[in-house]
Amino acid sequence: MLIDTHAHLYLDRFDADREAMIARAKAAGVTRIVLPAIDVASIHKAIALSEQYDGVWAMAAIHPSEVKDATDADFDAVRELCTHPKVIAVGESGLDYYWDRSFDAKQHNFLRRHIHLTLDTELPLIIHSRDKAKGEVVFPDLIATIDEVCNARPDGDQLRGIFHCFGGPTWVVDEAKRLGFLLGIGGTLTFKNSGVADVVAEIPMEQLVLETDAPFLSPTPHRGKRNESAYTRLVAEKLAEVKGVSLEEVAAVTTANAERLFGLSRSAG
Repeated sequence: MLIDTHAHLYLDRFDADREAMIARAKAAGVTRIVLPAIDVASIHKAIALSEQYDGVWAMAAIHPSEVKDATDADFDAVRELCTHPKVIAVGESGLDYYWDRSFDAKQHNFLRRHIHLTLDTELPLIIHSRDKAKGEVVFPDLIATIDEVCNARPDGDQLRGIFHCFGGPTWVVDEAKRLGFLLGIGGTLTFKNSGVADVVAEIPMEQLVLETDAPFLSPTPHRGKRNESAYTRLVAEKLAEVKGVSLEEVAAVTTANAERLFGLSRSAG
């Protein structure tokens, strides 16, 4: 039993075969899929799919690349949608320094809002992080912002969540553990010369969860084609190889990690 903790299955690239794609995931042993949001419209789409298909769950947030045009009303909608019973995380939020640095201040503002929302709702927070320096620029800012918000809360509240699509730097592993974050491992683990396998080899299994980021970042041998949740199994197989353990152990540990984080019982549909 595997859990895809991050897949954008509401995007139109799945419109022609979404039901068949979800069936393929279940046939591959992927029994639960969690859908991160990128804007308010996508939250509604994710919730609709979670109500239509067993084992599908939703998140609510505004992606850092989308906050440029986001309004206070949009964030109010995110907050309200977090009360829906199928919404089990705030995500994906974070910082993206890759393409456009013209609205960094607004990204930081919305990240702080999402952290407060996470603490208020007691939901996990799913973090997107991207820069052109293999994380060495974005992660110091992310971690400083998380510490700033948590330390300012009257009870010194503790977060929990996932650093999505993690591939380094290695110093973040200990910081993630301190902050209460797991590390999401996806198709980049299978990429030749990506260096992700070397990083992941040193991370305890208890800190890892599986993801696809479908339809993006397809694992080898499907690189360059549309990703889908069934390929979670390919990530799990590569992780088993990197760790020198069985696929069954990878499935058991990463599934337990995800269940604990999201508050899902083993029988949760």
